[in-house]
Amino acid sequence: MARKRSKLTKVRLTEVAKLAGVSPITASRFFRNPEALSVGKRVRVESAAKELSYVPNLAARALASQRTEVIGVLIPSLTNNVFADVLRGIYDAVDGSRYSIQLANTRYSILQEEKLLRVFLTQKPAGLIVTGIDQTRESRAIMEASDCPIVQIMEIGTEPVDMMIGFSHSDAGRAAISHLLAEGCRRIGFLGARMDPRVQRRFLGYQAAMTEAGLFDQSLVVTTPAPTSVTLGGTLFADLLTKAPDTDAVFCANDDLALGVLFECRRRHISVPEQMAIVGFNDLEFMGSAVPTLTSVRTNRYEMGRNAATMVIEALEGRRPEQPVVDLGYSVMTRQSSTRRGHAAASAPVRESVQN
Repeated sequence: MARKRSKLTKVRLTEVAKLAGVSPITASRFFRNPEALSVGKRVRVESAAKELSYVPNLAARALASQRTEVIGVLIPSLTNNVFADVLRGIYDAVDGSRYSIQLANTRYSILQEEKLLRVFLTQKPAGLIVTGIDQTRESRAIMEASDCPIVQIMEIGTEPVDMMIGFSHSDAGRAAISHLLAEGCRRIGFLGARMDPRVQRRFLGYQAAMTEAGLFDQSLVVTTPAPTSVTLGGTLFADLLTKAPDTDAVFCANDDLALGVLFECRRRHISVPEQMAIVGFNDLEFMGSAVPTLTSVRTNRYEMGRNAATMVIEALEGRRPEQPVVDLGYSVMTRQSSTRRGHAAASAPVRESVQN
């Protein structure tokens, strides 16, 4: 027989959330603003609270509500141009509002991210914007137990902590390979650096597309945990040619590597795209200015940052999005580096993911 709870024992909100089958942040939101929840979730939380005789601690809630007007932003790099675009969007979104931004650099470390999340939440932020969906179990628990809007950015998944905005890196990788296959390439290499979770998912998209075409070959894959750079792109490409000299195209996990490949091709007198097609990822500004111009997967980084900050602000004002997961999609921007003679003109997006 289960032990009967003492009348002096307080029921915790986490117990209500567990019984209702929702996250602690969702249960907390019910007692602050029940209209923000779906009817089904409201019924479940209310029933769980009644069954456990849960009584909200109004004094504690009043104290907890004394939040700052600071939105915390956790990103893995302050020097990567990809995140510079994201930050520009975030700052533009809060411009003119009462909110300010506090940045933290996780340096691609999930343990550093966990530490910074603890620090941020002791400071009672108005909201949080966190990069990626691969937090540690402890980090996820910290976020779920928080009492502020949270947006995970740069990716999409099926289980957001609160809200999420980004795109599928694996689908984008598949789209890049589909383009190269359509251009007649068959020995398509993959170059990757740092190999953080998003780069790994780009590789999975490459692997899936090549496997489906019956062309996957491990000798065509060259990766390193080292930080990315243009110089490294040339080095990895040289390694690839040593392993697979019949390579006729290369998909690079980011644009720095792609530019390095182009430079190495020039040094080796390898014509692009006739002998070697090149595709990068992110579509930074220099991709359209290189000679020849470089094909890349365009990601909507500025829009991602701006929309993420807007989602936090609107949630604070009681206007949460109908769908917690927003897919911004991607486009393969075809340019001279991958357009073989006789094929479509350059600079045209050949595929864009469906926006949700």
